[in-house]
Formats: sequence, C-alpha cells, structure tokens
Amino acid sequence: MDLGLQGQVVLVTGGVRGVGAGISAVLADMGATVVACARRPAEAADPRVDFVGCDIRDADAVAAMVTGIVERHGSLGGLVNNAGGAPFALAADVSPRYHSKIIELNMLAPLLVSQAAQKVMRDQPGGGSIVNVSSMSGHRPSPGTAAYGAAKAGLDSLTGSLAAEWAPIVRINSVVAGAVRTELAELHYGDAAGVDAVGKTIPMGRLASPEDVGNAVAFLLSPLASYVTGSTLTVHGGGERLAFLDAATAANSVTPTTT
Repeated sequence: MDLGLQGQVVLVTGGVRGVGAGISAVLADMGATVVACARRPAEAADPRVDFVGCDIRDADAVAAMVTGIVERHGSLGGLVNNAGGAPFALAADVSPRYHSKIIELNMLAPLLVSQAAQKVMRDQPGGGSIVNVSSMSGHRPSPGTAAYGAAKAGLDSLTGSLAAEWAPIVRINSVVAGAVRTELAELHYGDAAGVDAVGKTIPMGRLASPEDVGNAVAFLLSPLASYVTGSTLTVHGGGERLAFLDAATAANSVTPTTT
C-alpha cells in the first residue's frame, strides 16, 4: 500500500526494539528513510534502518542528533516519539527520583525531541508530522506504573497543545496503544500462557502486534492524514475487559468470541 511516505525521512525514538522496531519496519516497508535512535543499538537491528545513539533526555545530544540527520539526509519530515516505558513498582515503595525519571523519559523527553524536530520542520517545504506513542495507561488507573500512566496522560495533553501552537506547518497526533505483544510481554503478563490468556480478554482476541501500532503511526504521518492534528488514535483491539462483567451474577453476561 502506498501512503505517500516514499523517501520521507522519519526519526523513530526507541526504534530498534519492541513496538519501536515494528514501527520502523512498517515505515521502511512503505519506502520511508527510517532513522532509529536508542541509548544502545539492538543486537539484531533491521538493516534497512539507520541507527544513531542518543539519550533523548539530553538536550545537547538531541540537538546534535537532529542536526546530523538533516546533514546526512537533507530533511526531517516525520518524528515518532516512541521511546519510553517503566518497570512495575508500587508508587509508595519508590523514591521521588524514580518517579521523576519515569516522567522525564515518557513525557519531557518527547517534548524535547519534538522541539528540536519542529525547528527543522517549520522551515522546510511541506512542514512535517509528529506522532507520539501513548498508552491506555494514561486513560485509566495504572497501578504498579502510576508515574508512567500520569506521564502518558500528560503526553496526550501535550499533543493537543503543540498541535494548536504548531499548526498548520507541523501536525502532531498520538497513538494510544493497548496491550502489545513484544519480547517483554511476559514480564508484564507472565509466561506464554499468561500472555495468551490476557489476549483472550480483548474483543479482538489477541494482543496487538508492534506492526499494528506501526500501521496507525504510518497513517498519521502520511498525506492521508493531512487534516488530522491534535488527535488521539486508540489502538487497543476494542479495549480491556471490565472487571464488573466477571463479578456480576446477572444472566446477561458478555463473553469475548474466540476463534
């Protein structure tokens, strides 16, 4: 499918593992020139994807990275703020510094990279497009990852504010991802049986693949979404099963269809 991304230069933060690797692969499949950044390279990086090391929490490193991309490729048409995450930790048991670091990575770093990209995009023909990869954790309680959920809620709010400030030259949207099956899924859901069991609670009958998220990102980056900015696109397979459905004793239960 041609979404008009052929030759587009796109930076994907955290683009060498997990969801980021899926996003990078989808964009490369569509002909984009993909540059992925991370603090350390992946052991089995996609050969179609250029890699640059960068700590996106460091303003000087981010500025140098963006300058280097433009010097090498001539432009920067797209940015995907994907890097982020948090280990499971109860809010009362960790230090204020821990919370600060989680918010820095998941909300402040995307703002920092977006600022650097916007300075390039605003002065080039065609402007540019930014996609923030957010999470359902920012739209419902997030026990065990409270600071992460708060950061993702902030990221979605930030998306709308930047869209209003930077239109019409630069568009910015967010993809709100639900549960995704990556190499780290078992850390969150247990063994393979646990991952499958969680997938069966989702109306679509499975966890998302990284490529599912990548397809949504590709659409928002593409000319097909040229009038879409300040929006959140939810990619969660129909949502999470509500606890009351299992607790209720009424006969009118709702059970996901299995295939």
